Order: sequence, then structure tokens, then C-alpha cells
Amino acid sequence: MQMSRRSIAIVLFSAIFLVSPISGQSPRKFRVWVFSDAHVGTDLRGGRESLAIALRQSESPGGFPWDIALDLGDVSGAQGTPKDEEGRELVRQFGALKHHRREEIYDLSGNHDRSGLDEPQAWWWRKWVDPTGEHTEFSGIDASKRPFPTNGTWERYSFRAGNLLFLMMSDINEPTQKIGRGTLGGNPAGVVSGETFRWWKRMVEENPTSIIITAHHYVLKNTTVASGDWEGMTRTKEGWKSRYHGYFPQGSPQGASYLYWVDSQRDSGAFEKVLDSLPGRVGLWLGAHTHTSPEDTYGGRSHVERRWGTAFINVAALTKYHTSPETAFPRSWLLTFTDGSEEATAQCYLHGDEFAPQGWYPKLDRTIRLAKPFRMPAGNPK
Repeated sequence: MQMSRRSIAIVLFSAIFLVSPISGQSPRKFRVWVFSDAHVGTDLRGGRESLAIALRQSESPGGFPWDIALDLGDVSGAQGTPKDEEGRELVRQFGALKHHRREEIYDLSGNHDRSGLDEPQAWWWRKWVDPTGEHTEFSGIDASKRPFPTNGTWERYSFRAGNLLFLMMSDINEPTQKIGRGTLGGNPAGVVSGETFRWWKRMVEENPTSIIITAHHYVLKNTTVASGDWEGMTRTKEGWKSRYHGYFPQGSPQGASYLYWVDSQRDSGAFEKVLDSLPGRVGLWLGAHTHTSPEDTYGGRSHVERRWGTAFINVAALTKYHTSPETAFPRSWLLTFTDGSEEATAQCYLHGDEFAPQGWYPKLDRTIRLAKPFRMPAGNPK
């Protein structure tokens, strides 16, 4: 069958249009790598570089691309208070990066990173991890090299990437507790100050057009696996004992698995009340702290759950030795946002072969529904 000149022209035009840079180009993606609980000192005693291994794997030919990373704390493995020796080792392991700058990783403090009750608040973590670049001579952090500038303090800060607004909150010592970090080992219950909570609440209320991502070392109560009352413990005939977390009668064991202290109030539900009053305003809450196996559903919840219109993800942990053999499966998560899309993906990456072959574990892949389409950062090169 012969085609007319007009038909041929239409076919050729259609072919050109389909492969043109405008219509044929794949939507741009923004990738956020999230990891936590490296417990560097503990794994090093076991002959393993928990942080450096993960960094090298991410940048290897068989790894995965990322634009920025979030470190959700517990880089220290100390059961007492962390020391300078472990800080120097931490900086050395961050030096494993070859294709990314250290400043492309945004950090917050976990309970094992806290300093003692009679010491300056979080002095070790501020010295060696240093999110605001106050101690460059020790941490190597140059705040001017951040791809997205931070606004705030070491305890609480924000930054923006496109229409993503990241709210980073560090775990601190509870000031009303007279026995805490050091004496009680990890002293696991999560803590934020009243100032940090009020800052977070204001940021959530004043930014309705942003996709808000909250990050803390802990998730909220009854959101993800083992995050309920006493779910960090196990009950025996003799009483409560350690399960995921160390049992210390004077260390808030009831709330060992979630953000328990807010403005010196126990189990106040302060964050939950805000989320309930503004459903969907916070897109994601990223936490860690509780080390579990990838498919653990203790308490009837998985690692990715949704409440108040917010997706909660427990990303822990990179460590292999700062945990029990039943939960010693190093892993992290990659969040991928697509320009113009109201959906993001969450993927789990196994950094060892203890649970399954190293690499992606697709059984845990999840799609996260966003309240609004994602917009790429201006000038983002990737």
C-alpha cells in the first residue's frame, strides 16, 4: 500500500516529536539516602568499618546514586559517654567518600551520641559531627560547601531542596533526669526540648506549600515496628528485661522505643496532637534507633507505616555488632522523588548478606503518597 506525501510527513513528524528533548526526556529525580546507627566504635572492635563500608558501597559501580544523605544518629557505639578516639575514627571513615563531599550528608544526634549530664550538651557530637560547621578543625565540615544551606543550631535546623523542607531534630539529655547518659549506658528514651518542639510546630504551621520531612533519631509512639509502650523490652516472670534496648529502671524504659520526653513531659503526645490537627501536613517522619530484622513486625507494625497522613519509616541500622544476632542485618534506605510527581519511592538496601544477598531488598519497596507534586531544586545537576 502506497502512502501519500502528507501521511509520510505526519509519520515523520510524530517520530521526531516522540524522541525530542522536550517529550522524550525522562523526569528528573532527586535521591535522598537515609542511614543511621552506625555505632562506629562497636563495629570497629568487631573488625568492621560500619560507616565506611556503606559509603563505599553506595559509590561503587554496583551501588546507587544519591544527591544528599541524612544520618539519623548513633554514630557512636559507646555505652558510656563517647570519647575523642571514636570521633577521630568517625572522621576517618567519612573520608571513604570519593564522589561526594562530606557536606552532602546532613546529620542529627542519637542517644549514644549524647555527652554526660555534667558535661556541655552534646560536646562530642558537636565537635566531631558538627552539622553547622562550628568546629571545622576537628570535623572537617565547611558549612559554605553545603549544597543546601542550613538554618538553625546543632540541636535543630532546617534546609530546603526544591519544595522539600527538612526539619532536623537532635536527641538530647532529659534535664529533669538526675541519672542518665553514661551511668545508664544508652539511656534509651527519646528526648527533645520545649524550644525544639515549638520550633518544629511553627515550621509545620508556617509552611503549608512545602513537602515537610521531619527527621529525628526516634519515631513517634505506635507508628513503626516496636515503637509502643514497653516494646523495647520483654516481660518475663522476673519482670521487664532488655529486648531491643537496655533495661534501666530509672531510664524511662516504658518509652525506650519512641520519642518519649517532650519539654520535660513524659509521653505528652505533643507531636501527635499537631499531626492530628494538620493531617498530611508532614509528608514523612524519618527515624531509627530500634534495630530489627528487615521483616520484623513486632507490635503489629512494619518499618513503613502511615498515620495522620504522614509516612513513618524506621531506617535502622548500619551496625552489625551493636545489636543481637537476631537483628544484625546492616541496611539503609533510599528515597526517590520525581519531578512533578505526587509519589516517592522508598527502597531498602542491605549492606551485607546476613539476611539476603547484598543489595536491594525489593520485598520492602514502598510507594509514598505526597500531598503535592515534588519540584526539583533549581539548578540541581543530577
